[in-house]
Amino acid sequence: MPQPKGGRMIPKGKLLAIGGKESKDLDDKSEGKGKNINFISEQILKRFVAELKGENPLVAVIPTASQEPELSAQDYVKVFSELGVKNIQVLDIRNRQDAAQPDHLEVIKQAAGIMFTGGDQLRLTAIFGGTEILNLMKERYAFSDIIIAGTSAGAAALSTPMIYEGESQGGYIKGDVRITTGLEFLKDVAIDTHFLTRGRIVRMTQAIATNPECIGIGLEEDTAILVTLGGNVEVVGSGLITVVDGMGITETNIYDIQNGEPFTTKGLRVHLLGDADEYLIPTYARLQLK
Repeated sequence: MPQPKGGRMIPKGKLLAIGGKESKDLDDKSEGKGKNINFISEQILKRFVAELKGENPLVAVIPTASQEPELSAQDYVKVFSELGVKNIQVLDIRNRQDAAQPDHLEVIKQAAGIMFTGGDQLRLTAIFGGTEILNLMKERYAFSDIIIAGTSAGAAALSTPMIYEGESQGGYIKGDVRITTGLEFLKDVAIDTHFLTRGRIVRMTQAIATNPECIGIGLEEDTAILVTLGGNVEVVGSGLITVVDGMGITETNIYDIQNGEPFTTKGLRVHLLGDADEYLIPTYARLQLK
């Protein structure tokens, strides 16, 4: 059984949060469009497959976040099949009633790996929040060698707090960054994706300025983090991840200004990490009250 450290249980499972990659169709850059199966580097998915435990491991693909779940699922079935995975189950969960189906619970009980596709992270939290199947996933993550992965929206939903929207260009206006509770596999960590490509560091900074105890991790496209022991991070992929650490913030006006005004912050620490670099999430060692 995982043993607590610093008051927090150490999960046996692993997380793979992937920054995603936009469709190559220049006329439509929305997530999940087109027949582009190369939206995640082969290196990252090979690593996912390498982490699977057991003979003929079962991979559960969950395309709930996508508005085109069948297409999104087909892409992953094809890619995983080409990487040698023979046992793949697609959980076509489109609402909370689907999430409660016993057959889906049985797949999660047997799965060696779970993959959340991209799309809209609010679909994941609204459909899975408080359900038996999500509780089962968390139980598997805590007590077994399962690997749980998500790309783009699927990655953003793995953590809490979860950024789901930013209205202003760059996110520098107070109130324009929307935050809610994610699926909570990682607590006190905010994950954002397409990070450098879409210039999301300022909106991440606003999220961290409102609660400096949290750590922000921005994932660039074609780049992922593999999280082991609940807080040990290894970078995988061709791009960079950005770590936004607000614990040393010396000054911010976020609590004095009104919505619609630009916020300021001083004393922020930022780390840029590339392939094979490692990082220890500092929240991991703090007391976790239940």
